[in-house]
Amino acid sequence: MEQRSTSTILDAATTTANSAIVMEGRQAIVQLDPDHPGFRDLEYRARRNLIAQIAMEYEPGTPVPDAPYTEEEHGVWRAVWSSVEPAHQKYACAEYLRYGALLDLPRQEIPQLDEVSVRVQKLSGFRLEPVGGLVQPKVFLSTLGDGVFLSTQYIRHYSTPLYTPEPDVVHELIGHATMLASPKFAHLNRLIGAAAKRTESDEALERLGRVYWYTIEFGVLREEGHVKAYGAGLLSSAGELEAMSKADIRPFSLEEMQSLSYDVTQFQPVLFCADSFDEMYETLGQFFEGWSGR
Repeated sequence: MEQRSTSTILDAATTTANSAIVMEGRQAIVQLDPDHPGFRDLEYRARRNLIAQIAMEYEPGTPVPDAPYTEEEHGVWRAVWSSVEPAHQKYACAEYLRYGALLDLPRQEIPQLDEVSVRVQKLSGFRLEPVGGLVQPKVFLSTLGDGVFLSTQYIRHYSTPLYTPEPDVVHELIGHATMLASPKFAHLNRLIGAAAKRTESDEALERLGRVYWYTIEFGVLREEGHVKAYGAGLLSSAGELEAMSKADIRPFSLEEMQSLSYDVTQFQPVLFCADSFDEMYETLGQFFEGWSGR
């Protein structure tokens, strides 16, 4: 199974979340659905609890404590890179490739969140902070306005290295962190965060969230006549990148994005393509700056 669409945002319109965090006293407990690949693995579940506890106890602005990863989990990271890196050379936009080289994530083991945050901050000013799992849209998007990306630290179960039912550290680092290393993409994320802070109604927030989905998560653009990916959901999954060729590629319409729902459980059937990086950057920036929040 290849990785399907993931996002750290909790979409209230879906019921696909495979995990939730509850507190038993001061201890964070991650509850996994019975169909989650790691449901029957007690050691994996105990490790997920420890990683969730890091997020629950984290003090913003301080170094992020290291997450406990096993050699099997480092093997998952290597397997993902072996799958996704060749796909990047075919399908990733030039901005991603440039800042991916500068960020230079390790291929052989999972980097710790604090290590990546320091690198990203040097390149663009953005930093990463831990969360235990899915985040409500208002919280997640608004935090971007402060130059902070809320990132999970756990990794998918080793039994399904190319599949995850929830956003994990693969999605966050290979997808989002690499793009946030670009000052231009960091700027767009700040703008959408500021727009979210101005948003007053749930309906308006849902429309804004859809624009985020079809751009920051699943955006594509044309370079030298070819469709290239700049969305984190695409760039963190070889399956999603390969499926781009089967998608309905539509013109870059922010109005249509706002009205088109999406399904997080499948490869994305519709992608909105900008004619160039500059068109995407300027049009999206103007849209977020002019967002009324109503």
